[in-house]
Amino acid sequence: MEEELETNKGGPLLQWTQWQLLDSILPTGGFAHSFGLEAAIQARMVSSTEDLRTYVIHALDNTGSLLLPFVYSATISPDLQIWLNLDRVLDATLTNEVGRKASTAQGSALMRVGAAVFSEIPSLKPMRDASLARGVAFHHAPVFGLVCGLLGFDCETAQRAYMFVTMRDIISAATRLNLVGPLGAAVLQHQLAVDAEDMLKRWMNRAVEDSCQTAPLLDTVQGCHSYLFSRLFCS
Repeated sequence: MEEELETNKGGPLLQWTQWQLLDSILPTGGFAHSFGLEAAIQARMVSSTEDLRTYVIHALDNTGSLLLPFVYSATISPDLQIWLNLDRVLDATLTNEVGRKASTAQGSALMRVGAAVFSEIPSLKPMRDASLARGVAFHHAPVFGLVCGLLGFDCETAQRAYMFVTMRDIISAATRLNLVGPLGAAVLQHQLAVDAEDMLKRWMNRAVEDSCQTAPLLDTVQGCHSYLFSRLFCS
């Protein structure tokens, strides 16, 4: 199967697999999280479409500065030991428990789904089994980069894909929170592509040592999510 994947690298069959990784139907749990948006709405930081636009821009900027280095490093070196080290570093880097739990929930789901669905990569299941025995956290960004690297994504496309799924999931959460309608959400996502690309160019291809927070207020707000009296999302 590995030879088959190598034979089709860059070909149409591999593209079907790569597209599936970005498909919202893939059950990785991303739509259970609002990336702090629900808490921001209840704190009245976000109450309009313009507020939502600003929130998404800041969230994408923070994603680029903090998480893209982990995606990049895992994509260019999809190796078990490197990935395990990235997972440990990110676990120590994340500053609030809500965000940490969201990251591990999505990452462990992606690893489980990837091992089951992408059977042309036989190394994924043994990697997952070996990691479970070691008590790995399975943070989402390193897992995403690892899967992208094994699926033949180039590093720029993998990082752009991570920014895309982050933007998609936040705007989807906004729709379910009745902050914007489905059509308005689609228009907003299309318009924000320019900003997302600018932020990708700003933060891409950086080493893990350069990861940083650019929007600590968003991190603080997300940390308050567990104190909400009623909530629709996990984070």
